[in-house]
Amino acid sequence: MTGMSEEERLELTRGILNMLDDWGIAARDQLALLGMEDAPAREVKRLRESRPLPDDPEIMQRVEHLICIADALRTTYPFSRRMGKLWMHKPNRKFRQRTPVATMVEDGMVGIISVRSYLDCSFSWDMSGSRA
Repeated sequence: MTGMSEEERLELTRGILNMLDDWGIAARDQLALLGMEDAPAREVKRLRESRPLPDDPEIMQRVEHLICIADALRTTYPFSRRMGKLWMHKPNRKFRQRTPVATMVEDGMVGIISVRSYLDCSFSWDMSGSRA
């Protein structure tokens, strides 16, 4: 995702924020998921209107994981976007009875990777080093 023009980053920013909105994630938690928890809450409004996400490797890595989570939810629930949102807000034994959203917000990158690994078996397979 590096080497993107500012216009491409702006389009990506809007797409990610729309996706997080679809999941019912509050603005403050959106910033935390993007690794921007120190930014003022009004930063989400600026990002929506005219500012692209910073061209920061960690932020772009988080974005990539979040996009892959969205893809995995579409694969898991191909006939209902609403089911993906419901799953994101349902307590899960795998995450110590926390919701996937809470896991990602509270645990940062580790939580995001945990949620992606749970949903995307090919990602967790690659991570385990268990390839034949």
